Amino acid sequence: MQLIGIKTPLIVPGDDLAMVLCTAMKKAGIKPQENDIIVLAESAVATAQGRIVKLEDVKPSDKAIELSTIYENDPRKMELILRESEEILGGIPGVVVTITKGVLCPSAGIDNSNAPDGYVVLLPASPKESATEIRSKLMKEYNCGIAVIVGDSRTQPLRLGCVGIALGCAGIEPVEDIRGRKDLFGKPLVMTRRATADNLVSAAQIIMGEADESTPAVLIRGAPAVFIEGSMDIPQIPREECLYFACFDIKN
Repeated sequence: MQLIGIKTPLIVPGDDLAMVLCTAMKKAGIKPQENDIIVLAESAVATAQGRIVKLEDVKPSDKAIELSTIYENDPRKMELILRESEEILGGIPGVVVTITKGVLCPSAGIDNSNAPDGYVVLLPASPKESATEIRSKLMKEYNCGIAVIVGDSRTQPLRLGCVGIALGCAGIEPVEDIRGRKDLFGKPLVMTRRATADNLVSAAQIIMGEADESTPAVLIRGAPAVFIEGSMDIPQIPREECLYFACFDIKN
């Protein structure tokens, strides 16, 4: 499997991200092939969509002010967290744990990094639709089958550091069901499902980085993924079936 970083100019609101990628790849001598996968940083997708907010323009509500005191957060950012998330579960100083777009997410995915001073970047409005649109443009440009994943980084419980998570994808199965396959000792796997899209985002993020690398996209070639024609929702599970939620009996 090959991973090739795609460096671009600074993404700004209104950019056609597919065309930015085409220009960057042409300059770098990169030409996508059949069944290549493009992993995109969510901040680049969100920025192109104009999902950047100037904190000065945000008026915090009473609830946001109250929660910002508890979690030692900027009340304006807390107001955006309230707007963007379905639920706030708790937090630590500076970070709030939320349910956003159906999954656990720190501070509703709102990021101060890779944003101008005084601004924050929200998550893309609809990552699956963004992946589908960008994929369609890239396939038309290069006349071959390409998959696109919009990815983000997340921390793991009790682990230092971030891993990748797919927010939306098109062109591959995001999760492969490998139940029934045999392990090394011939025993059938009972529960295993492989989070292919998440794993590919994690691999890509080693090249993307989290700072000033200017590499918001990575082309992956030769990935052992299941390619499909359209797009699929990334599967979620009910809280009562989630190992972490079930252990701590977190209520609605």
